[in-house]
Amino acid sequence: MSVHFEERSGVIPCKTPWGSWSQTMEEVFIEVNVPHGTSGKEVKCNLGSKQIELHVKGQQVFKGKLFGTTVADEGTWTLEDKCMVRIVLMKTNREAGNCWASLLEGEYCADAWTNDITNPGFDFSGADISGNFAGGGPDFSSLRK
Repeated sequence: MSVHFEERSGVIPCKTPWGSWSQTMEEVFIEVNVPHGTSGKEVKCNLGSKQIELHVKGQQVFKGKLFGTTVADEGTWTLEDKCMVRIVLMKTNREAGNCWASLLEGEYCADAWTNDITNPGFDFSGADISGNFAGGGPDFSSLRK
């Protein structure tokens, strides 16, 4: 049985009226359904470090302040199969635990369950890892019953 990429990677899309968005610790992915036959000239996308704006065929799809900041010159958008705009944003804060609660401030929120699954709060950045890893790791043989 084939499993969809998002299910295997742990990325869970957040549904919106226009499509969906999802995230990893490093990137934000936005998929916008547009009318079939849309051309690239009919898409106006402005990607800033704190703002985003998308218009398709003269109609505003969304506009607002992003939940977090992004690297503006690394954001991209593409029109796929003349029916979907895909936007990829690179987060400036790529540390563990940096999970956006919404795409825009106060809009397109991830439900709490989805947010908890994609970011369960594990942060090992300050952990002190020690042990005999070169020799195969710690010996747990004494724990057997």
